[in-house]
Amino acid sequence: MYQIVLAFHNFVRWVALILGIIAFVRALFGWLGKREWVDLDRRLGIFFTSAMDLQFLLGLILYIFLSPYSRDMFRSFPTNLGNPTDLFFGLFHPLIMILAVIFAHVGRATSRKATENLARHQRSVLWYGLSVALMLFAIPWSRPLLRSF
Repeated sequence: MYQIVLAFHNFVRWVALILGIIAFVRALFGWLGKREWVDLDRRLGIFFTSAMDLQFLLGLILYIFLSPYSRDMFRSFPTNLGNPTDLFFGLFHPLIMILAVIFAHVGRATSRKATENLARHQRSVLWYGLSVALMLFAIPWSRPLLRSF
């Protein structure tokens, strides 16, 4: 079960990352080009935050129920903080990714509440950009880029 959920978590990370980059770039061009905020901009924010929510749910299932790294972390805390793998997957990865999810939602909410096109694009650039940056920082790049079931 662990391998299946981990493979799905890995696949969804690419969906979330690609949607985040697209939403960020589109907002950046909208801001710099002084474009209208259109329905596609709104929907990209919805798709990005939805993918982040699914990714968070999968990560939570892994962290609480399935992952041997979090199990090791809980079992021998704090002595295993010297192990870089346990430290990354047991502490840093979840905390940074929770912030990435929060930033994605803040971007969606603040852009939705703004009344001017420029403000919507600016807020999206800021918060989606921060979310994507955190994702890029916390992705375990040393792991396989695509896992199989």
